[in-house]
Amino acid sequence: MEPLEIEEVRALYQGAECVHDFDHILRVLALAERIARAEGADLSIVRAAALLHDWGREVAEAQGQDHALWAAERARDWLLARGADPAWTQAVCYAIACHRYRSGPLPATLEAQVLFDADKLDAIGAIGIARAYAYGGRYGQRLYDAPGAASAEHSPQREFAIKLSQIRDRLFTATARAIAAERHAFMESFFARLEAEIRGEA
Repeated sequence: MEPLEIEEVRALYQGAECVHDFDHILRVLALAERIARAEGADLSIVRAAALLHDWGREVAEAQGQDHALWAAERARDWLLARGADPAWTQAVCYAIACHRYRSGPLPATLEAQVLFDADKLDAIGAIGIARAYAYGGRYGQRLYDAPGAASAEHSPQREFAIKLSQIRDRLFTATARAIAAERHAFMESFFARLEAEIRGEA
């Protein structure tokens, strides 16, 4: 089977919201290729899994389905119809099925770990902050938690506290952990500055 073409895959993400659109796919692809090369993973598996990992996400979530399993099933049918080797296809789809942060099986193959790490890295650092605010704006979240607020109302600040700050400790590969350390430090600095400005101290 010929390698997947970027423009061919781009068409699969028409209408995706900005947090998980094709720009996200391209960022994850770049990180996944970087990590795969450094860690010795099969680049062809990693590349295909990165390109297809969020295919149909909004449809799956609207139906209450696990988007990772949904994408894996779509990818399996599509790749096999294109003449892909079944064992290779299984490896690609396994990686897709294991890429969720909050649920799903933990990735056991190196290629699945590479995709998981690349996808999570795109949720932290400067791009992670941008995505948190884009998501918050879409769902009407506050820009920040009011000083002293005890409300459970969600905000990008709270997303950092409960999820984004934990990501660096959940990664599998040494290459991803090194990238995460710098991105994590940037987020800490950003949210510390934000809180200082909210209090009128900066």
